[in-house]
Amino acid sequence: MIPPSFDYHAPRSVGEAITLLGQLGSDAKILAGGHSLLPMMKLRFAQPAHLIDINRIPELRGICEDGNTVVIGAMTVENDLITSPIIQAKAPLLAEAAKLIADPQVRNRGTIGGDIAHGDPGNDHPALSIALNAEFVLEGPNGRRTVAANDFFLGTYMTLMEENEIMVAIRVPAIAPGAGWAYEKLKRKTGDWATAGCAVVMQMAGGKVSAIRMALTNLGPTALRAEAAEQALIGQPINEATMEAAAQAAMAICDPAEDLRGDPEYKTAMARQMVKRALKNALARCQ
Repeated sequence: MIPPSFDYHAPRSVGEAITLLGQLGSDAKILAGGHSLLPMMKLRFAQPAHLIDINRIPELRGICEDGNTVVIGAMTVENDLITSPIIQAKAPLLAEAAKLIADPQVRNRGTIGGDIAHGDPGNDHPALSIALNAEFVLEGPNGRRTVAANDFFLGTYMTLMEENEIMVAIRVPAIAPGAGWAYEKLKRKTGDWATAGCAVVMQMAGGKVSAIRMALTNLGPTALRAEAAEQALIGQPINEATMEAAAQAAMAICDPAEDLRGDPEYKTAMARQMVKRALKNALARCQ
């Protein structure tokens, strides 16, 4: 289908984009990579009167370090996450997970900020951000503010970002030396969204889990922090019994929507498998 008509705006700075958002209000939508918004417009699920294309704002792209934190511009594309030496050294979970997102054509256009800001529980970066304890930098007419990933997602397509704000950066603490990490994603075919997914970052000490963060993809109205599963593992070794306990705790919080990838029962059952696979792979990387 062809989307309805709209006016197109291409600001050259964050300030100009925010001004446009203030002037145009709820009739305007931000265009980043476009892989979420444009299909919704074609189906008439979204009918903005104005599109504000932020692809021409150079300050929104790039990856750098700020002390022990990796700072990623919101318009940085997936392929740049894969190839970045900084990401590979400090946040390798992002580089690995980006390879599981869509296909090379999409990864050269789709942006990390767009994936997060859309608030789709089927997108990968929300759960990854929660597992990495990331923060999102938002800018609006009153300046910048920082929101923890853990608090950002309110519901399907609903986040803490206001209509007059733009996501400008993602701040990711460097993964601790010796920590293990993994993202396991079940999908029907290459390039598909997750049927179920699990991201894990953990540390071991004396053969037992000393710290862990776990988050789930497409298993609820938002990405889910699996805190009960984390608590089931703290102070415990990783073995079949403890992994099963964590998997059961993760399944207990699942409330997935039925779609072409499966019904709630199937998706919840697959959450169990993704949790156990992610734990095994994260453990193999712990030093």
